[in-house]
Amino acid sequence: MTTQQRDMLDQILRNGPFDLGGDVAAQRPILEEMLTSHPLRADVGTTRADLGGIPAIFIDIADVEPRGTIFHVHGGGFALGSAGGSVGLASDLARRTGMRAVSVDYRLAPEHPYPAALQDVTAAYRALVEQAGGADHIVVSGESAGGNLAIELLVAGKAEGLTMPAAVLLLSPMTDLTVTGKSYDGKAQADPALSAQAIRTRAADYLAGTDPADPLVSPIFADLSGLPPLLIQAGSHEVLLDDATRLAVKAAADDVAVILDITPGVPHVFQAFAALLDEGDAALDRVARFVEDNTVQKITGGRGGDVMAEFAA
Repeated sequence: MTTQQRDMLDQILRNGPFDLGGDVAAQRPILEEMLTSHPLRADVGTTRADLGGIPAIFIDIADVEPRGTIFHVHGGGFALGSAGGSVGLASDLARRTGMRAVSVDYRLAPEHPYPAALQDVTAAYRALVEQAGGADHIVVSGESAGGNLAIELLVAGKAEGLTMPAAVLLLSPMTDLTVTGKSYDGKAQADPALSAQAIRTRAADYLAGTDPADPLVSPIFADLSGLPPLLIQAGSHEVLLDDATRLAVKAAADDVAVILDITPGVPHVFQAFAALLDEGDAALDRVARFVEDNTVQKITGGRGGDVMAEFAA
């Protein structure tokens, strides 16, 4: 079935009206409709809140006593998307990991170029850490451009003494705003949704004159040392494939524990299609194992069996 599922998803994305590089006024409602067209599962509860002055949505799963919080940063090329649009994916992350999630509505380009989004994500994260009494039970996650902001939150925060989370999850992250990876050409035909030109358009809106090779906008050029464990997931059918692989290589070179998880034959942020795609469902299971391994270790100093018994009780 997976070949049929992949082919069906490929056609849906190729034939859909969404264009990442298109006019933002036209594309924002199209993306929002795409992301919210399917109703949330009945066990998902949402609460609008404020984190450090930034609008956010907390996402809880019924009958789950959360053992931590997924701090999720939505994608959309820095110019599209919303906290509400990411609730479906964030709720899947919360359900699989036994945690709650929170998604933040950072300011969007081109109206608010760099560093507005990074400032908002940082303010919201700091407020969550204060609210939680620490970051041992927090996992930072991000999809696409949200993956960029998720990792840059920690890169920029190191110099300011930011408390690091237990782990970081990056789904198809956008990590090279110079747009120089070989996959931009090599995967151009395979990718049903994104193009190098679309990414250049959105990057230009976000950068507004900032050097795209600045480590604070392109984390493949940053010093990643001192960051918590990373899980980087991507599909082989996306132009951002090299953004994922190059970040993993840089993290490894900087002595960061990193897992690079590439699924063949699937597109950008394929985990969001877990209801349609077996590979997306399996990837979320691997996310859950990664989060469990790292939050248990962080909480207990490696005494995972004791804690799992405590959770089970």
